Amino acid sequence: MFRPLSIFIGARYTRAKRRNHFISFISMTSMIGLSLGVLAMIVVLSVMNGFQREMSARILGMVPHASILGVQPLADWRPAADAALKNPQVLAVAPLTEMEGMLSYKGAMQPIQVSGIDPAEEGKVSIVAQHIVQGSLQALEPGEYGVVIGEISARRFRLNVGDKLTLIVPEVSSAPGGITPRMQRLNVVGVFKVGAELDGSMAYIHMADAAQMQRWQPGQVQGVRLKLKDLYAAPQVSKAIAASLGEQYRADDWSHTQGSLFSAMKMEKTMIGLLLLMIIAVAAFNIIATLIMVVNDKGADIAILRTIGATPAQIMGTFMVQGTLIGIVGTLIGGVLGVVAALNVSQIVGWLERVSGQHIFTSDVYFISSLPSELQWGDVALICSAGLVMSFLATLYPAYRASQVEPAYALRYE
Repeated sequence: MFRPLSIFIGARYTRAKRRNHFISFISMTSMIGLSLGVLAMIVVLSVMNGFQREMSARILGMVPHASILGVQPLADWRPAADAALKNPQVLAVAPLTEMEGMLSYKGAMQPIQVSGIDPAEEGKVSIVAQHIVQGSLQALEPGEYGVVIGEISARRFRLNVGDKLTLIVPEVSSAPGGITPRMQRLNVVGVFKVGAELDGSMAYIHMADAAQMQRWQPGQVQGVRLKLKDLYAAPQVSKAIAASLGEQYRADDWSHTQGSLFSAMKMEKTMIGLLLLMIIAVAAFNIIATLIMVVNDKGADIAILRTIGATPAQIMGTFMVQGTLIGIVGTLIGGVLGVVAALNVSQIVGWLERVSGQHIFTSDVYFISSLPSELQWGDVALICSAGLVMSFLATLYPAYRASQVEPAYALRYE
């Protein structure tokens, strides 16, 4: 009884049975299209969030979050570790020596990044021990020149535990070329698999063997590796720790080595989100077409309303309410279905695999064997807000056209 005229009539138009069934069909398809657009966008962005989470956990579980490296080899790494642990962001510390070289086996070669580690300390800062598929990380003994390689490297060279291969490391010398290769025979004592490109680009040896290969004193290391609470604070934390230790130390962090990968994933999510937003925009344009046809169909009603005193603003509000209600219902349906689908996408894919008998994600081809999903309510709020805003904007032009129809001209529709 006390509802504004525009809301009352707009709501009646939305739920009333129209004489023109084609207009009803177009209105329904607009609502369905908006729902599908919101559903698809929520599910796709949730899956992309899941992929990013998996890649972050695997890659950043292997590479150092941050490193404090000495300008000269460190005879004792524990003072640097103690200084780092005073920072509240640092969870754990372990010694580290990094080298770059080439693995050689029966004439085949590949580049490799070798990390000299202490197997007893490495588990505090890395997930490699949890992903050993052959052998053991503890099999790295000083003086034995054992190596733990990735599954991709092992498959490429067809290596198993107990096989031998050669590590070639460049060494600066006084020779005319300036650099001479140094070769070291290594025994494969373990194979790890984390399901990322790191399986083909990383290897681990004991830090004592790394010092021997670098011709350092026994026990010397390059620096310490840090595990942090907040990954994105790594640049600031590492620089602050290195500055507190003095000029003989420098800082490094994951953003220098893996930052481009995560920037690319963020850009990919943004671009796919914009592309999927076009689906919602298309559904919003359908609302424009629907309302224009409704305005033409309701010419007599507009004439009567204008005759009894309805203002152009009230006429405009009536059709804005009708289009907005279509957008609200479509967005809500799509949002609810999208949330349900995003929370159960792994189960849905598993059911499809069982029904079809085909594996969509096989571990032999993909780094993951299931479809990860991580629903972020911020994404849901942004998607639904975009759907509602586009639906509202789509009502402005048809509603304005309806408000400009003069009563005498509108009576012709009868």
